[in-house]
Amino acid sequence: MLDPSFFSYVTVMSITPGPNNLMLATSGVNFGMRRTVPMMFGITLGCALQIAIAALLLDSLLLWMSAIRLPLTLLGCAYLLWLSWKIFRAGAPELREKARPLTLLGSALFQVVNPKAWLMATNVALIYSASSGILPIMSGFAALNLPCILVWAMMGDRLGRHLQVAWKLRAFNSAMALSLVATIGWMLAEVLKP
Repeated sequence: MLDPSFFSYVTVMSITPGPNNLMLATSGVNFGMRRTVPMMFGITLGCALQIAIAALLLDSLLLWMSAIRLPLTLLGCAYLLWLSWKIFRAGAPELREKARPLTLLGSALFQVVNPKAWLMATNVALIYSASSGILPIMSGFAALNLPCILVWAMMGDRLGRHLQVAWKLRAFNSAMALSLVATIGWMLAEVLKP
């Protein structure tokens, strides 16, 4: 049986802003809801697998995470910087036809370099896996996470209908790209703290 605090923790971590939700909103704006669905499932799958990994390897993981925190953060920042550039460029009308949202596999693999996803997976594994078991927390996570991230994808889809003018779409994508760059700054400040 899952602890009641599990539901509130996963819901709050899933619905608050972070790299996944910014990417989902941006994908919803630029590609619509239907084309964003595989990305949503990939995020949920990637995070659920992270929880399983964290729960199975908890003792070693804690030592390993401290050793790879800086390289993982730098890798994540580099990827987010590239992604922010792609989002910034997504508003260019001449490039819009070539652009594609992240695939199910791509968004699942993105969780490897997503620090918020690792924080959530590690906390869920630390707090809930011993009392509830891996499969219940993975399925409970998926059942809670998917509706939360759906909100962001739907918000992007709805907002996209109002951003059909080139300058408005560029302004939105620029704001989303700058939000990811701000996230990078926050991540680097955290990992480089003395």
